[in-house]
Amino acid sequence: MNTPELIRQRLAALEPDTYTLEDESAQHKGHAGAASGGGHYRLVLVSHKFRNLSTLARHRLVYEAMGELMQRDIHALAITALTPEEL
Repeated sequence: MNTPELIRQRLAALEPDTYTLEDESAQHKGHAGAASGGGHYRLVLVSHKFRNLSTLARHRLVYEAMGELMQRDIHALAITALTPEEL
């Protein structure tokens, strides 16, 4: 299973209403961080689980859901975490 599929699988824990995941790895060719093989991704995630949480707490939930992917498969993850009301 490739990294975007693994990310999508892990996002299920956050019960997303909707999300978009963009693989921006190609834009970082030659970047020192890309040498490790970890990808660069941009995530926009809408979930009721973010209600009453700060931006930092929302990001922590996403990182927790990603687990070890953040240590090996993901070099950079740009996160926009919203509640349905914030759309």
